[in-house]
Amino acid sequence: MAEHEESTTLLEKIVEKIHGHDGSASSSDSDDNKPSHAHVDAFKSKINRIFGREKPVHKVLGGGKPADVILWRNKKISAGVLGVATALWFLFEVLEYHLVTLVCHILMVSLAILFLWSNAAVFINKSPPQIPEVVLPEKCILEIASALRIEINRGLAVVREVASGRDLKKFLGVIAGLWVLSILGNRFSFLTLFYIVFVLLHTVPVLYEKHEDQVDSFAEKAMIEIKKQYAVLDEKVLSKIPIHQVLGQVKDSKKD
Repeated sequence: MAEHEESTTLLEKIVEKIHGHDGSASSSDSDDNKPSHAHVDAFKSKINRIFGREKPVHKVLGGGKPADVILWRNKKISAGVLGVATALWFLFEVLEYHLVTLVCHILMVSLAILFLWSNAAVFINKSPPQIPEVVLPEKCILEIASALRIEINRGLAVVREVASGRDLKKFLGVIAGLWVLSILGNRFSFLTLFYIVFVLLHTVPVLYEKHEDQVDSFAEKAMIEIKKQYAVLDEKVLSKIPIHQVLGQVKDSKKD
């Protein structure tokens, strides 16, 4: 009887091993058919990102809460920020409300409500409003000032590099950008232009993050075509300009 039980248990173990081997073989075959994460990452790395980007979009935007708002990580907060910006644009641009008037009206209404509430609390036997003490932290102000200083210095460095006449391509790009900005500034007010940039900032990055592979592939093809057209323009037009020859002489003298 014991020998019969031992034989049955041994037979069961053999069957389990056979089934386990078949299952592992089938799972390995299915895993081979599926693309691994390493292959996907290698495929994505072959695509040249816009502006030579190597970090994720969230890191490029600085990370933290501002990047979360721009990329709609929290839809309620992002929608609220965009709604407030739209309301302000509607007040100032469409209704032609003035900033100083709006601030004064808000302060007048707020102070009147708090003043009446504080005096009425004595008669209705309720606690007066708890008005918080608002103090601007020195560290926050210094960080904002430091960030502005870095960006301003970076812009001044770009302006100095362009004005020095070392890079004709960058000079033409800056002139074209300023020309387009001047056209937009002539057609839109500063507030409307700022609102358009704000809306684009809250829509373009999140759309790009969802379709970055397709956009980067298209941008790579566009950049190749732009470089070809620039090479043709350089050969037929820019190379005949005397300043282009002067730049070449300056570069040769630096190499020597």
